[in-house]
Amino acid sequence: MSARTKPPFRADHVGSLLRSQKLKDAREAFKQGRLPGTALRAIEDEEVRRIVKRQEEAGLQAVTDGEFRRDYWYLDYMWQVGGVIKVDAGHVLRFRNNEGKVESPVPSFRVVGPLKSEQTIFGEDFAFLKSVTKAVPKMTIPSPSMMHLRGRASGIDEKVYPDMDKYREDLAVVYSAQIAALHELGCTYLQLDDTSWGFASDPAWRKNLVGHASPQGLLDTYADVVNAALANRPPGMTVCMHVCRGNFKSAWAAEGGYDEVADTLFNKVRVDAFFLEYDDVRSGSFAPLRLAPKDKTIVLGLVTSKTPALENKDDLKRRIDEATKYIALEQLCLSPQCGFASTIEGNRLTEDEQMAKLRLVVDTAREVWGT
Repeated sequence: MSARTKPPFRADHVGSLLRSQKLKDAREAFKQGRLPGTALRAIEDEEVRRIVKRQEEAGLQAVTDGEFRRDYWYLDYMWQVGGVIKVDAGHVLRFRNNEGKVESPVPSFRVVGPLKSEQTIFGEDFAFLKSVTKAVPKMTIPSPSMMHLRGRASGIDEKVYPDMDKYREDLAVVYSAQIAALHELGCTYLQLDDTSWGFASDPAWRKNLVGHASPQGLLDTYADVVNAALANRPPGMTVCMHVCRGNFKSAWAAEGGYDEVADTLFNKVRVDAFFLEYDDVRSGSFAPLRLAPKDKTIVLGLVTSKTPALENKDDLKRRIDEATKYIALEQLCLSPQCGFASTIEGNRLTEDEQMAKLRLVVDTAREVWGT
């Protein structure tokens, strides 16, 4: 089995990591005006250095800053796009776990002017990450299709964008500029986080998302939005997509296999690899992997980020073997199914339990692939 010299690596992870109480307290003090921004930045720097070291010690070849400078995996990015403002429109996210329903009010965004790329979003954050690691620094950002999906839901000023085609064009221009700017800073590993496909995999959610469009028309729109943003991506940059079903305090928002979306996702979306959630029965079977072309890599998210119980290594190996009935082992990698803290609150496990899961991913991958 050949070693992977570029990402995604045989042992990888989605990106977000649990925030320490020290970091949470500092961010809250800053919001309340009790801590200056320079002091917050210093604490964030300290915590990023610490979590990078823990990732390196776990044996990971690619590391992230844990999204430690964000409250939300997607909103902190969207609020920095020119033409977008933060709003509190009473939006409520609805999740589920094994105990029942979980609801959380969250702020949102509204498009009030033409979309513009006014700064390198998370540029300083990435530059710092790159400066404190010898591993491959990985940047995670919300997929452009999230700004399409959430934009429709949250509101786009019709005076600014009476035509959604123009909105999609401007969205592609902004993302192209952002990706190029990150590449200039040395980013060679970029991940687009996307709940659009995960929600479209759920029959109940798909019915709500489609509206007056056809199901296939919805998927084609998602694919076109991503592809337009990547049309001019820099050479040498690996771009992956994490297909997420929602992640908040160990709860999820959608469920269902990839059967309805796999063909369009794998064969139309022009990314290099897909991180897929496969941690429990709500993810469906491995059968849709048969549709993945040979030049795509699939990262199997077999280790759950939602519970502290550590998976059995032999069980993981058996599941990888099951997946090879539909796709070659050479095309596969291993990771947790999602991030450990898509929002600042984080999932219901400790940092040590989180790191044990990352070490398990590394150890299992080494035994399966020999690298």
